[in-house]
Amino acid sequence: MSLDSLQAIPGIASGSLRRVHHIALNVKDMKNSCHFYRQILGLHQLTGEEVPSTLKKLVAEGKVNNFMTPDGTILDLFWEPDLLPPNPDPSHQFTRANHLAFDIAPELFEQAVEILKQNKVVIDHGPVSRPTGRGIYFYDPDGFLLEIRCDPI
Repeated sequence: MSLDSLQAIPGIASGSLRRVHHIALNVKDMKNSCHFYRQILGLHQLTGEEVPSTLKKLVAEGKVNNFMTPDGTILDLFWEPDLLPPNPDPSHQFTRANHLAFDIAPELFEQAVEILKQNKVVIDHGPVSRPTGRGIYFYDPDGFLLEIRCDPI
């Protein structure tokens, strides 16, 4: 297919996509991952009627857990006990996704960094300061790269 023919294919109308609906991650150890996202990152775990109807059976079987970020984005954790571990060298990405970034108020950034350190979360790099703000990159229990970032003060 040529570039000209690709340009002729209509795209989704600008402004039609409203927001990220959900993000799904495969996890090897569901208990450890739930602890990480609930206790360390402080996300709300969906229970009871909050669980999407399409996932209730999988949640009841312990194969899926759902969390909600403060902006309403749903994070689905899918239990994959045979998930291969990431490359021992964390600079070798093992997925097509690069990272998931959470925004935090600038006055809470240092506290978040301290919580990561206190919980011995593996830090990839940072904190870093840029014109767009500050960020710290770290790994969840399955080696997925996450970021906590804030706008500049």
